[in-house]
Amino acid sequence: MIYFDNAATTLYKPRSVAKAMEAAMLSCANPGRSGHAPAMRAAETVYRCRETAAEMFHLPCPEQVVFTSNATHALNIAIKSVLHGGGHAVVSGYEHNSVVRPLEAMKEQGVCYTVAQSGLFCPEQAVQAVQEALRSDTRCVILNHISNVFGFVLPLKEIDALCAQRQIALIVDVSQSAGLLDVDASELESARFLCMPGHKSLYGPQGTGLLLVCKAEGFYSLMQGGTGSESLNLSQPDFLPDALESGTLNVPGIAGLREGLLFVKKQGTAALAQHKRELVEQAAQGLGSIPGVRVFCGPAERHQGLISFAAQGQTPAELCARLAQRGICLRDGLHCSPLAHRSAGTLPEGTCRVSFSCFNTRREVSELVFAVKKVLTSA
Repeated sequence: MIYFDNAATTLYKPRSVAKAMEAAMLSCANPGRSGHAPAMRAAETVYRCRETAAEMFHLPCPEQVVFTSNATHALNIAIKSVLHGGGHAVVSGYEHNSVVRPLEAMKEQGVCYTVAQSGLFCPEQAVQAVQEALRSDTRCVILNHISNVFGFVLPLKEIDALCAQRQIALIVDVSQSAGLLDVDASELESARFLCMPGHKSLYGPQGTGLLLVCKAEGFYSLMQGGTGSESLNLSQPDFLPDALESGTLNVPGIAGLREGLLFVKKQGTAALAQHKRELVEQAAQGLGSIPGVRVFCGPAERHQGLISFAAQGQTPAELCARLAQRGICLRDGLHCSPLAHRSAGTLPEGTCRVSFSCFNTRREVSELVFAVKKVLTSA
């Protein structure tokens, strides 16, 4: 099997991830609830991961790292913290449904939003579209750092500067860029939250995510309950991370996530990005040479991690199903991001997406190109 669906989740992890999870399952109890050794071991495991994440993403305090179950969970906390009580938001034309659906659900609470639609691989247009969409009542801008459909690297620094000038909160979805690009929270003046899963380019397990709280103000907890702190207080604690973490944490998952973070640190984001970039360029060149195939690829500074393509005469669903029969795993369709397909003009059928990890090879890309040629010529 050749696995090219890493933008959904990395299937192959460093061995240290599974080992750490097994060790935690066998030795860790509930952190912060007791003073015995298994509970203290769990608390230490959790805190070490907070420290590692804070260091990697340049947060001054480990308590600003909040554990979530995935990026969707983190985004819901971020969006509902900033827009609790109503207000206007601006989103890019490349947002995932984990952004759009919470905004739609909040319309009854007085929330509205504008889509700043722009052309594919056109960062200047993206900045201009956001600027034109801002209103006097805009409370936040929500930006997908790298499109999960096309690998388009959106102009984060420029939009951050725009938001800082207007004193508007910025929420950044770094689901595809965390672990691949150098995401530095200290350099983002307007960022309130950075949201990410643990199971993509951080090489952690499914069921893990991180909410990085860049500015410790205005939290909105989706749930309230036991935190192991201030138990006499019947109200939710108002300090981090307890304000946003209720109930038992996924300690085995957090243990595995820390090993994923350490793996990324050891490899280096520059080396990981270069490896993926080489595979993107090889795939773009090979697939683009096939008659009837349209490849969506931008210049190196605007494109990273994955590539989308479509073929005449076969829908993405049909093509990916036939490739799956040959043991090649891609993703077809809209990839939970209809806004991105509207921006690129690929509605309603979407695209075939090839997304890479550090464990993919040039030989696998060559086999993909060969298989696509075979499938299309035998159709």
